[in-house]
Amino acid sequence: MAEFSIARAAAFEGKEVTLRGWLYNLRESGKIRFPIFRDGSGVMQAVVSKGEVSDALWQRVGELTQESSVIARGTVRREPRAPGGYELVLCDLEVVQRVPESDPYPISLKEHGVDFLLNHRHLWIRSPRQAALLRLRHEVIRSIREFFDGRGFVCTDSPILTPAACEGTTTLFELDYFDLGKAYLTQSGQLYVEATAAALGKVYCFGPTFRAEKSKTRRHLTEFWMVEPEVAFATLDDLMQLAEDLVCSIIEKVLERRRPELETLERDTKKLERIQPPFPRLSYDEALKRLHEKGSQLPWGEDLGGADETALSESFDKPTIIHRYPAKAKAFYMQPDAERPELALCMDMLAPEGYGEIIGGSQRLHDHDLLLQRLREHQLPEDAFRWYLDLRKYGSVPHGGFGLGIERTTAWIAGIPHIRETIPFPRMLYRIYP
Repeated sequence: MAEFSIARAAAFEGKEVTLRGWLYNLRESGKIRFPIFRDGSGVMQAVVSKGEVSDALWQRVGELTQESSVIARGTVRREPRAPGGYELVLCDLEVVQRVPESDPYPISLKEHGVDFLLNHRHLWIRSPRQAALLRLRHEVIRSIREFFDGRGFVCTDSPILTPAACEGTTTLFELDYFDLGKAYLTQSGQLYVEATAAALGKVYCFGPTFRAEKSKTRRHLTEFWMVEPEVAFATLDDLMQLAEDLVCSIIEKVLERRRPELETLERDTKKLERIQPPFPRLSYDEALKRLHEKGSQLPWGEDLGGADETALSESFDKPTIIHRYPAKAKAFYMQPDAERPELALCMDMLAPEGYGEIIGGSQRLHDHDLLLQRLREHQLPEDAFRWYLDLRKYGSVPHGGFGLGIERTTAWIAGIPHIRETIPFPRMLYRIYP
């Protein structure tokens, strides 16, 4: 018999099981006690009737305190009124560690302020809502890996310590690297997966990235996770299709596997069920026209801000792809449009419901001399990019890729307002504890 977990309680109906977990809450009604346990996979009500168990067991249950760790034994039975539709008829209880009443668990079942909860993040993640968010995050990551692995991509993770900037130099975390000078925490693994794409064709990296921008919006973290595919011989159209396929696959898997978590989060799943291809695609010029019709004063050539992204996505109930931005608003490594060189062959995917950009990508510059020119225009150190220029000297081909932010994507799927709850331990401008 497989090991019991609350999430799989239906498979154990009528069987005696052992539940290893923690007390979430304890209710009492006359001569019946209802301890509610959690085991990491969910919460489950147990029932103890005074006249049917020993005095010692009755007393042990009554003395339980919130978050005391236990090993509970009993029989699973169907109970439509219980959370999850099943309950545990308790026959034995071993208390592994009882939380003392003199120093009770700090996060009670009442309301707490956000600062208090973030200061106790190491405990807050035990709550049903936060646990559901972390399981949802896991499902997003799992489905991403399944998607790329199923399409023949190879995971080739990139270094976290780098000798130079991938994007703007003002958002780098700098540190001393022994006797070799300065090193930086990575902003993106992109440049390195461009190298592995030339070796393996279709690759992706998956890891933490760091931005030292002093942003306090609900869409920003200082440390966040990205998946970054890169494909040799890919065009911008190929990338837009790949991004659309990826997001549709993530949504499909989440709806298939994580309905209970979405229910815990009170997510309107009808909005997710509408995420079907094709996604609307607008050129930057078309997007700017729509913004101007809504009263925006954004001049041509400027990148879209958060308010602009929200305004554009309001017109659609599925993600929107904006492509071909002005090159001057984008990074140095983007391939210019052959028909309009002032535009870059790039794209952003904006999530609906005001969640903003979840994907950014481009076709990469594959001409050596033009890339060298761009490096000089951006005053980037040529020595640090010698290896990157080599990729354009030895078998250069059109290629491209994108990055998808795990936290923003998870926040949108979960329907929560701030991405800080979608990562176990958020790092923000004014927070690095715990």
